Amino acid sequence: MPRFETQKSPMAPYHIRQYQDSDQKSVLDLFIRGMEEHIPATFRHLLTLPRTLLLLLGVPLVMVLVSGSWLLAAISIFFVLLLLKLFVRQPWKEYVAKCLHTDMADITKSYMNARGSFWVAESGGEVVGIVGCLPVKDPPLGRKQLELFHLSVSSQHRGQGIAKALVRTVLQFARDQGYSDVVLGTTVLQRGAMALYLSMGFRRTDRYFLSIYWRLVDNPTIQLKHPLPPA
Repeated sequence: MPRFETQKSPMAPYHIRQYQDSDQKSVLDLFIRGMEEHIPATFRHLLTLPRTLLLLLGVPLVMVLVSGSWLLAAISIFFVLLLLKLFVRQPWKEYVAKCLHTDMADITKSYMNARGSFWVAESGGEVVGIVGCLPVKDPPLGRKQLELFHLSVSSQHRGQGIAKALVRTVLQFARDQGYSDVVLGTTVLQRGAMALYLSMGFRRTDRYFLSIYWRLVDNPTIQLKHPLPPA
């Protein structure tokens, strides 16, 4: 059986327990908010790319050359920024919609009944953190791997060690179940998550772009692995 841990911090007590069906709304709200937090960071990152700066300079310049109007040039910058903002929102929204219709549609079925697990961190009767895990279907030869999914902590409860405790819970579950590795994928722009995983012993194993969109915004997925000692 997986072990559970109770953690307390000077700011607020919390404990980690397995997911229950009554948690569904709170879990989905936390998941959606966590994903949407990445939209502003993606937009800011996009504005720093040379191709974006070229676009922001090129479009108004073309407008001045074609129309001779600096007003139209200024308006064109506004519309380019608006389009870029819509551009960065779409893939995050699509990812959330996909999850809500697949694994997050029925967490008990997708995780608890599929040889994986899902946990919530609770503080003051409120779900403030989540994480799930599932066996990797086709692991490398000779390895038994568990994949970590959907780590998220409410913005009001960060800095209390909740994310680290949730990751430790997955690692302990993996050890108890005889897995050789815990693996996961995150993106370069999820800097807080990346720093957390690396500090806990995960190591980079691969880097790739999930789609042309992510290549355009220069946000590759980083594959991470945490090897576990033999039982």
